[in-house]
Amino acid sequence: MGQVTLYMDDDTLGRMRAAAEASGLSMSGWLAQLVRERTRTEWPADVVALAGAWRDLPTAEDLRACQPGDVAREPL
Repeated sequence: MGQVTLYMDDDTLGRMRAAAEASGLSMSGWLAQLVRERTRTEWPADVVALAGAWRDLPTAEDLRACQPGDVAREPL
């Protein structure tokens, strides 16, 4: 298992300690959980389950069809 040394101000350390205690984790465990959550490369299962939940949601093409055309650019 790797070991990391962190330097932080007292206020930040106090906030981390309080958050770890509130979650019932050690500070190392809390920080490791935070890193896993913030570096996740897949959507959480509850978010994936929402796919297709809004049947009447317009498609991107439907939304773009109502927009006016682009304005001509000025010559350089």
